[in-house]
Amino acid sequence: MSRIMRMTALGLIALCGLGRATLAQNNSQGNASQENPQGQFEGKVDVNEVLLDVLVTDARGNVIVGLDKNDFVVTENGKPVSLNGVTFYSNRRLLESSPTLDQKGVSTDQATEDRYFILVFEDQKDVANEAPRLLSQSLEAAKRARGWVESEMLPSDWVAVASYDTKLKVQQDFTRDRKALVAAIGDAIKGKDREGNYPSRIDASKGPSLLAGLPKGSALRAKTSTLYEALQEIANSAGDIRGRKNLLLFTFGLPGREDTFGSFVPDKRFFEPTVQALNANNVAAYTIDLTPPGVEHTLSSSLNKLADDTGGKYFFNVTNFSTPLDQVSQENNGYYLLSYTKEQPAGKVGFQEVQVKTANPEFRVRARRGYEYGK
Repeated sequence: MSRIMRMTALGLIALCGLGRATLAQNNSQGNASQENPQGQFEGKVDVNEVLLDVLVTDARGNVIVGLDKNDFVVTENGKPVSLNGVTFYSNRRLLESSPTLDQKGVSTDQATEDRYFILVFEDQKDVANEAPRLLSQSLEAAKRARGWVESEMLPSDWVAVASYDTKLKVQQDFTRDRKALVAAIGDAIKGKDREGNYPSRIDASKGPSLLAGLPKGSALRAKTSTLYEALQEIANSAGDIRGRKNLLLFTFGLPGREDTFGSFVPDKRFFEPTVQALNANNVAAYTIDLTPPGVEHTLSSSLNKLADDTGGKYFFNVTNFSTPLDQVSQENNGYYLLSYTKEQPAGKVGFQEVQVKTANPEFRVRARRGYEYGK
């Protein structure tokens, strides 16, 4: 059997060397008379399982519970795929308030308690100093984020806080300590320098760690010279944490360029690798635009695309930053994990687009756009 690296997310599905070696050996034994170059083989490689985490809500953002395989329609290139299974993951609070699940034999003992949130504040003092209104937006966002931590964060939530100016700064590793998080958000909005990521700051024994997977010492600055690279490093570091990770990015926009029609064109050198890293590591980007309500800017397209391509959501014209924080928390009370088998030609590398819908058109579905294969 081929060895498969399974990643939740619409995952990155890698065809591992063990699978290649096994197929090559079988080819050699069945065709001893043929002189094929070592390492080459023909035929298809079976991909055991594709995993998609899917959010299903009503128009108000409430999680829809009690769905099964017959309630989902998944297609690749317009052709439906047959689902092997559908599993619902939720925290105990939602299950206790959802009698529908009791009817299907789902108990609170099956709840997935842990949720993961990464709050990232982009420090743009140069922009904000030119427009005090922009600075007030940043301060208001930080104030509301502290309020969410103090009153809405669940006891089972893990939260990390980071900021970015010319490099990534992790103000607080994953923790459930509300006081530490409130202080870290204040440090993030001030752009406080945490003096790099050194092993002495890491204590992975107390739970999941974002710092543990990041470059150490001065290498962190060198590898995060752009916001895109910082997001990639965060995604890669969080990849070993099992489950859906939610990255809340507070920013005025992502770098790019405009075409002749004034529309945002993502820089393929940075934008696409960032989306790939987020998708590969099951990190959904929720982009929260700090631009004041009523002010239009082309960079809004970059935030919308990043969120849309990673199964998150873009929030703009925000008058109260508690609203996006509450919505992200509410819709992540539960999600579905869909699985199905898939084959890809041997040696082929590419990106497979996937469309996920529900039989009920009134439900709102958010899932990743596809998955990479063959790398």
